[in-house]
Amino acid sequence: MHEFYVLQEFMLHTKGIVYILMVAILLGMVGFWHFLTGREED
Repeated sequence: MHEFYVLQEFMLHTKGIVYILMVAILLGMVGFWHFLTGREED
């Protein structure tokens, strides 16, 4: 487990995790949207 000695280290680590989660959620939403709209072409 990584220890944080100052608030800035904690905030930087948290911001990095949040950015990764936002990208993952955005890609998941785009993929799900294509899954839903792809059925109309059949």
